[in-house]
Amino acid sequence: MKLWGGRFEKGTDRIVEEFNASISIDSRMYKQDINGSIAHAKMLGKCGIVDMGEAEIIIAGLLEILNDIEAGKVEFTIEDEDIHMNIERLLIAKIGDIGKKLHTARSRNDQVALDFRMYTKDTIQQVITLLIDLEKTIINKAEENISTIFPGYTHLQKAQPITLSHHFMAYFEMFKRDMERFKDCLKRVDIMPLGSCALAGTSYPLDRYMVADELGFADIAANSIDAVSDRDFAIEFASCCSILMMHLSRFCEEIIIWNSSEFGFIEMDDAYSTGSSIMPQKKNPDVAELIRGKTGRVYGDLITLLTIMKALPLAYNKDMQEDKEAVFDAADTVIACLKVFAPMLSTMRFKDEGIKKSLKDGFLNATDIADYLVNKGVAFRDAHAAVGSMVGYCIKQRKALEDLSIEEFHIFFGGIEADIYDYIELSSCVKRKSIVGGPSQKIVAEAIKKAKAYIDTL
Repeated sequence: MKLWGGRFEKGTDRIVEEFNASISIDSRMYKQDINGSIAHAKMLGKCGIVDMGEAEIIIAGLLEILNDIEAGKVEFTIEDEDIHMNIERLLIAKIGDIGKKLHTARSRNDQVALDFRMYTKDTIQQVITLLIDLEKTIINKAEENISTIFPGYTHLQKAQPITLSHHFMAYFEMFKRDMERFKDCLKRVDIMPLGSCALAGTSYPLDRYMVADELGFADIAANSIDAVSDRDFAIEFASCCSILMMHLSRFCEEIIIWNSSEFGFIEMDDAYSTGSSIMPQKKNPDVAELIRGKTGRVYGDLITLLTIMKALPLAYNKDMQEDKEAVFDAADTVIACLKVFAPMLSTMRFKDEGIKKSLKDGFLNATDIADYLVNKGVAFRDAHAAVGSMVGYCIKQRKALEDLSIEEFHIFFGGIEADIYDYIELSSCVKRKSIVGGPSQKIVAEAIKKAKAYIDTL
């Protein structure tokens, strides 16, 4: 008989059992479920709701079940629907009727909310750890390339010279925000719901703060209805995952572009590339492409959660059983992508010849000539127009701006002097961008120092 089947006269149809069961999804929360039950049993014993000796027997039985599961000795069944009832059934089989007392003063509603929050807390810590590893990789790459002049782009068109290090540190800032988002999300996850029961709490004299302390929660849920019906924390987690995946996807898009023969900026390591089944010359950036593709999958997980919750009345509804698969998939995908992305990035080799070739065209120093004219007293809009005419002239003459003679410069502005050539040399252009947040070697070195200090605080 089902553990909840006292009022039923007829057994559940097999099709319904298979449809209703979630054990294939939520079995991964066995450790959280057992640890939550151990804390609950300790509290029941301390509060005198269950005899202390019986509570100790329950705890010992739960620990044995945990060992059995991790030793591969346990097979869960769909007849017991979910991880909670599977473990309870195992406990009763192991220690007898005393095991039936474990569920005193709780419901599967607050039990699953507890397990889900514990699982999400653990996952957030894992994601943050992987993000720290990625940030260290980015810092290393930035240090290696602090003097490398690199073409900066807007609209995927060459725009201004920067340092490659500066480009890497832009991604450091993105992933730093991701870490801060996950850490902030953790505040909403770190709330202990147990004791709310189905929705109305209980008349037993529980010590909810004791359970929270046992399980390492920062606080307890303030409202029993909200405690069992809230999945904001899961939605927020999936949102953090989606934003992180968007950042990974943007980085992967650039890696894919840089890896193309048209750009020729990088060489992917053989260990993080694949070949073609028909074209023997190919070396494909499949890892980066797959991360880019998996981003849409995580977005889908977020939309799944939002759609599940969008019209649910209070309190718990069976629809919410569908929440865990989306969160688990988002977590698994993010963790897998982070694990492969950092080493792919660390083994990626930049090709100086490809970068230098790209710097020779695109008029990357055009804005600097406008600034030069402004320093000569020309209004910026007039300087902008003059340099635009210079670029048009260079295109017709098939020249770079630095290839113009002084006489040709004077066609557009008579006050240009010989110092123009030093002024628009690309390394000089970058060096002058020395305001805070700029790409100069000095400023980026300071940014790297601050980044290292930030990582050391985590």
